[in-house]
This record gives sequence, C-alpha cells and structure tokens, in this order.
Amino acid sequence: MSIKSLIINPGSTSTKIGVFEDETLLFEETLRHSTEEISQYATIFDQKDFRKKIITDLLAEKNFDMKSLNVIVGRGGMLKPIPGGTYAVTDALLADLKVGVQGQHASNLGGILAKEIGDEIGVPSYIVDPVVVDELMPIARYSGMAEIPRGSIFHALNQKAVAKRYAAEIGKPYESLRLIVVHMGGGVSVGAHENGKVVDVFSAFDGDGAFSPERAGGVPCGALVKLCFSGKYTEKEIYSKLIGKGGFNAYLGTNDMREVTKLANEGNEKAKEAKEAFLLQVSKDIGSMACVLKGKVDQIIVTGGIAYGEDVVAALKDYSEWIAPFTVYPGEDELLALAKGALRVMNGEEKPMEY
Repeated sequence: MSIKSLIINPGSTSTKIGVFEDETLLFEETLRHSTEEISQYATIFDQKDFRKKIITDLLAEKNFDMKSLNVIVGRGGMLKPIPGGTYAVTDALLADLKVGVQGQHASNLGGILAKEIGDEIGVPSYIVDPVVVDELMPIARYSGMAEIPRGSIFHALNQKAVAKRYAAEIGKPYESLRLIVVHMGGGVSVGAHENGKVVDVFSAFDGDGAFSPERAGGVPCGALVKLCFSGKYTEKEIYSKLIGKGGFNAYLGTNDMREVTKLANEGNEKAKEAKEAFLLQVSKDIGSMACVLKGKVDQIIVTGGIAYGEDVVAALKDYSEWIAPFTVYPGEDELLALAKGALRVMNGEEKPMEY
C-alpha cells in the first residue's frame, strides 16, 4: 500500500509544502508571505493559524482530500540537541518547539503545524533531522574555553539525506561508511560522518569554519572581542556582521555566488580573490575532517546550491581530491528528504526516535 504524505517546510518569508505518494512528488507549492503579513505577529508561534489556513486553503483549491493523507511531516526546529532521525511530534517535543529552546525560527512551526493537522485527520506527525542534530564525539566539543563548548547546529537534513543517498547508490549501509559531507548554501557546513553519526562538524549557525555567502564563519577572536568593546556597534549590529552581513556580503555586497562568479569572470580582482579565499577555506575544512576520520575517507560528498557551480567543484577537487573521490549532489531537496524520513518509519525500516 502506498503512503501519502504532506510535507511542511516553513521559512521566514515563505511556507513550502509538498504532497508525496511514497517518494513520488504529486505537487509542491511555495507560499510567499509579505513583510506586512508577517509583521502582524509578535512571535513565531503567533503565525501558526495564519500559515495553517493558507496551507489548507491551497489544498482545498486543488480539490485535494486531506483525509487521503497517511502522515504529516514538518521541518524540525530549534529544539534541544538530539541525535539524527525521525521523531514523532510528542507533547514534550511540541512544547519545546513552541518556546524555541535554542532560539526562535520559522522552522519551529513545521512540527507544530504537522501535529495540529495530523491530529485533526487522525494520522501521525513527524519531524526529520532538524538543524540541532548533535552527534559530536566528546573530544569534538572542546573549544579551548570551558564556558563555550563547540556545538552542532548545521544542515543536518540535507547532509544526512545525501549521505544516505550515496550509501544506497553504492549498495552499502550508511552506518558502514566514513564520509565528509560539504554543504554550501547561504551557510556552509562540513561534517565528518562515521558509523552513521556526524561525529564532528563545522557548525554553520553562528561562527565556525569557512565563511559563506552571508556568514563570517570563524573569525580571529581577539580582534572580534576588541570590535565588540569598541563602542562603535551594538550587540545586534555585531551579530549581523557575523550572520547576514558577513562573508561575500561583507566583501562584495552580494550573497549570490553566481554574481560573485560573474564579477570574477569579468575581471573584478576583488571578487576573484574573495572567491579563491572561500574555496581555500572550504578545502581547509575538508582537510580538518579528513584528520577527524584519520585519513580513512570513503567519499567526499558536495551538496547545496553552490555545488551547481562546476568551477567551484573543480577547485575543491584540485585542493582535496587526494583525500578521497568526490560525489556531487547539487541543491537540496528538503521536501523529499523529509518525506523519505517519514517513509522509513512508516515502512518499518527505522524506529521513530524518542525526544
């Protein structure tokens, strides 16, 4: 019997939904929200009914029978650190999504909406591999400051999805492979996958590893401390320099890698140098994760929107293909990754994780 799923992936100014029959996409939509619409709500949770209505209205417009669904899957949000997997939306998980125990983000609404819609039609609701997946080995948590342990907030959904895709394509269990996965999008995360766990990762969220189109990555900490106490900037302004206005945005005023490449190809020396610096930093992160795996790397997997750039992939290979062969899965199919996570549980291939 086939399984129909509704997938809900809320972003800050949009809600992406998809309806699948097993792994086949029946339809998808990206529902855009204006700043005026979103600004009416004081908190992320206050947006719940607004977002739910536009989802149910769209399904009604398509004459889609919601009672034909077998499962509802939401994007996981800023929960407490948890191992990777597919989680049923329990009361405890729901409560933590509502308060945002590691921060307020639109993705928190994914599980909340999945639970509410699922309960109304009598089907289970799940989240899959949220950004807070934390499987770090204990020694990877040391930062050099006891008060600030290294954390794990990264592109877990896509990293896990492409790692499992590669494993399936070569006919081996994901848990048997030693992989380096490089996600390059608005943020960059590079993770070491061993025995089915991401044992170390350059956390993409707020300051680790390579800079990206809009994030500063790991910056010299002494200089950052002086900048913080210079009196020139507020805490919010400093933070925006690290996340949002950092990376290519800081150097070139754009967060679009295609524009960076265009400028570089047209002879803009600043763009060319910034791009080369980015490629060097990502390659250094790959090298670091190779050390974590003690040089025994089965494959380097490159993914995310920037992986569409053949010149980018060629440069990364030039730096680090001596470590292991490359496989490239450009983009990130989050809706399908969420659907597959629920399918593995619904089909009995995996047990649901307990939050």
